[in-house]
Amino acid sequence: MFTGIIEEVGKIDRISRGNRSARLRISCKDVTEGTKVGDSIAVNGVCLTATAVDGSGFEADVMDETVARTSLATLKAGSSVNLERAMPANGRFGGHIVAGHVDCIGKITSIKKEEMAVVYEIEVTSDAHMRYIVEKGSIAIDGISLTVASVGEKSFTVSIIPHTISNTTLADKKSGDIVNLETDIIGKYVEKLLMTGSTNDRDNKTLSGDFDKAKAFLTENGFGY
Repeated sequence: MFTGIIEEVGKIDRISRGNRSARLRISCKDVTEGTKVGDSIAVNGVCLTATAVDGSGFEADVMDETVARTSLATLKAGSSVNLERAMPANGRFGGHIVAGHVDCIGKITSIKKEEMAVVYEIEVTSDAHMRYIVEKGSIAIDGISLTVASVGEKSFTVSIIPHTISNTTLADKKSGDIVNLETDIIGKYVEKLLMTGSTNDRDNKTLSGDFDKAKAFLTENGFGY
C-alpha cells in the first residue's frame, strides 16, 4: 500500500521493450535505501516489483496489461517519474490509501495559474470511473495524492500548491500530456458491498471495454508502440 506522498523524482535510464511488455531501469537515490529485490515501488502511481536494486537505482518489469492501461507506454529514456516506496507499518499516513493499481489514464486539457496555486483540468478516458471521482474527494494522479477541486461530466480539476509541483513530475507536465489515475478505493468497495444479485455491472465485459478504450486512446494520441 502507498499513500501518494512522492519521495523522489527518478529518471528512466533505459527501456527494453518486448512486443507488449517492457523492462525499466530507473536511476534514483532515496527510494533504494532499505529496498531489496521483490519490494514494491510505485512508479508514476503504478505498483511495480523491483527485480534488481543497487545504490544508483533499480529495475522493474512491466507486463502487457500494465503497459496498455497506464501512461508507462509514453515513457522514454530521460523521462522523469514519481517514486514512492510501499508504506511501512510505522509510517505516517500523509496522503490517502493508494493501491498502485491504476484505474485508467487521463489527459491534461488545461493548466491555469491562480494566485499561489495551479489548477490542472484532467479529461478522464473511462466513463466507468468518473462516478468514483467526487468533489473534495481523493485521487492519485501519477501516484500523487491530491484533492479533487471540481467535477464535470467527463473531467475534473485539482488545485496544486507550489511545493507539490516542484517536488513531482507535475513541474514538467503540459496540456495534452497523459497521466495515470487511481480513484479512491473506498468508494469502489462501498459500491461492491451495496450491489445485490448479479455482478454483471462489474464483469469482464466492462473491464475488457476499458482496456480496449485505453489502448485506442493511446494509439490515437500517438503514444502507442
